[in-house]
Amino acid sequence: MSSRPTLPEWQDLQDLSESDGQRHLRDLFAEDPGRFGRFSGEAAGLFVDYSKTRITSRVFEGLVALGKAVGIEARRDAMVAGERINVTENRAVLHVALRDTAKGKYLVDGVDVMGDIQTVLSRMEEFCGEVHNGTRTGATGKPLTTVVNIGIGGSDLGPVMVTEALKPYDIEGRRTFFVSNVDGTHMAQTLAQLDPETTLFVIASKTFTTQETMTNAESAKAWYLEKGGTEAGIANHFIALSTNEEAVSAFGIDTENMFPFWDWVGGRYSLWSAIGLPIALQLGWDNYRALLDGAAAMDRHFEAAPLEENLPALLGLIGVWHRSFLGMATNAVLPYDQYLHRLPAYLQQADMESNGKGVTLSGAAVSYPTGPILFGEPGTNGQHAFYQLIHQGTDVIPCDFIAPAQSHNPLGDHHEKLLANFLAQPEALMRGKTVTEVTTDLQAEGLEGHEIADLANHKVFPGNRPTVSILMEKLTPATLGALIALYEHRIFTQSVVWDINAYDQWGVEQGKVLAKSILPELKGGEATRHDASTAGLIEKIKAMRGM
Repeated sequence: MSSRPTLPEWQDLQDLSESDGQRHLRDLFAEDPGRFGRFSGEAAGLFVDYSKTRITSRVFEGLVALGKAVGIEARRDAMVAGERINVTENRAVLHVALRDTAKGKYLVDGVDVMGDIQTVLSRMEEFCGEVHNGTRTGATGKPLTTVVNIGIGGSDLGPVMVTEALKPYDIEGRRTFFVSNVDGTHMAQTLAQLDPETTLFVIASKTFTTQETMTNAESAKAWYLEKGGTEAGIANHFIALSTNEEAVSAFGIDTENMFPFWDWVGGRYSLWSAIGLPIALQLGWDNYRALLDGAAAMDRHFEAAPLEENLPALLGLIGVWHRSFLGMATNAVLPYDQYLHRLPAYLQQADMESNGKGVTLSGAAVSYPTGPILFGEPGTNGQHAFYQLIHQGTDVIPCDFIAPAQSHNPLGDHHEKLLANFLAQPEALMRGKTVTEVTTDLQAEGLEGHEIADLANHKVFPGNRPTVSILMEKLTPATLGALIALYEHRIFTQSVVWDINAYDQWGVEQGKVLAKSILPELKGGEATRHDASTAGLIEKIKAMRGM
């Protein structure tokens, strides 16, 4: 079992969970007028208020002490130094290098990786410029105005989220589609909207063997050829984001049209690499560079700020407090900006694939809860869907509220109403509503006696539900980059405290292996070596398909 619970700092927090951790936030605010100022901070264009979380000064000090005891700062420094902190795959973890320009700072096995990074960035910038100015065209000479990114997981979720979030920065006349699901409907519906003469397909797969991606890529190629394209024209209409030159070439893509990245770039951290090329094609190079710069600004804060002032680290520690000490199993991400509607899905992978682990770095079983279940929807949609459970359900669900102070679309008083809800929900979750307050309200409405008794308990809100509020002046490429990096480092911090590897995903691989063995059976082979349920379902599907 992990040794974390034997640490005195862990034991101190365990004791505090029974005392300070049970105190009501309403009382903590009443007792401490300076709470907001002490438990909030600003970095890289983001203001973060964590005063409505279940911490006291003693808990704050205990969390910082735990962070130091488990070596968050040393582990962070090891990551930046290019050490192979992904121990199960023997890899460095250096996505931070992709958005920095500091030569000599980032080394892998003693070799400066910045030269390789700059080479790929320069090629990406040049390619974008050629597409945008029309010097790179389709096979018939028409401009490439439409991009279709074919990828899955990290090769899809990041670019999708960013292009949706930054739609105000779109280059006029350009369109970008994303196809990820191996369900043929996703590809068919996308192809129906395309002109083969003006479409550029971007095949995004590190290995160029991912089943879903390559199935979709082959369908795209077949469609292009069916629509009158030629084998020679594939060079004009298909590019690869990959490390597998042989497979790329075998597909028919000229390796001159391949943009590489490295094994120290994890899939869910890859939008900063060549995987981000569709973002740059849609938004322009300057906006993509601003996205990287915003993330780099948060990186510098994370690398330099002491734990007591380090926003990603503090949010990570508070997340550990809620999850491992107070037993809160879920976390909601609630962006009050429609452009951020894909952020919860993106962070689901970033967090749950990173910290959904049950063994430590040494392979021992953990004895405490790790990664939370993460979900979310943009406000105010979520308020009319699942907030009821957050307010009055039996589970306490910490929530992250995110909003820009200024809107890209200042229509009437829409944004003021949006912000009013952004502010009201965390306050309601913190304060709750007592039976006395409910009774007073019902009396004011003219109810009395048994009418009040029948309704009162139904209208009581327990409150004491923790929230974090993240504000930015406006949603821009730079502030979005900072926001993503804030979460990346928060997730990393939690993995250090939990003593787990945030950078592998072996659980994902098992399902892929089984799917490959089942595929020929669905095509007519006999279902063998399965449990009775799986074998029965295979035969039932075949019967339904007339096989």
